[in-house]
This record gives sequence, structure tokens and C-alpha cells, in this order.
Amino acid sequence: MISVYPVHIENGVFTATQVRLPDTNLLIVSNEKAYIMCAALDVSILNTALKERNVIAGRARGVKTIEELLNAPLEQVTDASHKQFGWQTGLTGKEALLKTVE
Repeated sequence: MISVYPVHIENGVFTATQVRLPDTNLLIVSNEKAYIMCAALDVSILNTALKERNVIAGRARGVKTIEELLNAPLEQVTDASHKQFGWQTGLTGKEALLKTVE
């Protein structure tokens, strides 16, 4: 099952997407500039093979719900997210996303 719904965080509106798969969930929260995702995201591919795309993204590990994804510290961020929005590991997903609407 796929669920897509809006998530309001302070002055921003984001899209939450949850894909229920056997024994796991794929979790994403995004806007038109960036996204955060569960550990299924391969940040190293975005930083190397897809570097020219300047993808703004971060990954959190061990999350099972959208709420957990928003509140978890990011364990990896793309180089582009660091350069353009100051994302760094340790920011919560929510903190990182809010930097894209300031």
C-alpha cells in the first residue's frame, strides 16, 4: 500500500510518502527542493555517480514511521545539501527540511 499526505512543519508544507513493503516500510518526506528518507537511500551514489544532479537529500536509519523520520538525526546528507542549505549529520529530519523553506 502507498500513502501520500501533506505534513505541516512550522512555516512549511511537505509531502509524506510511505510505501508498505513486505517486512519493511519505505519512508520519504519531501518538498520541491529536497527530501529525507529512511536507510534505503544510498547517499554515496548521489554524491558520486549522480553528483551533477545536485540532489538535496538526507538519510536516517532505524525509523519505522514518518514521525520517527522527522525526529531522527540524519546519519548521512548529500554534499549538495550541505553546500546549499548547511545540512549536516546530526540535524533532525525536521530541522533539515525547515532549512529549505527559510
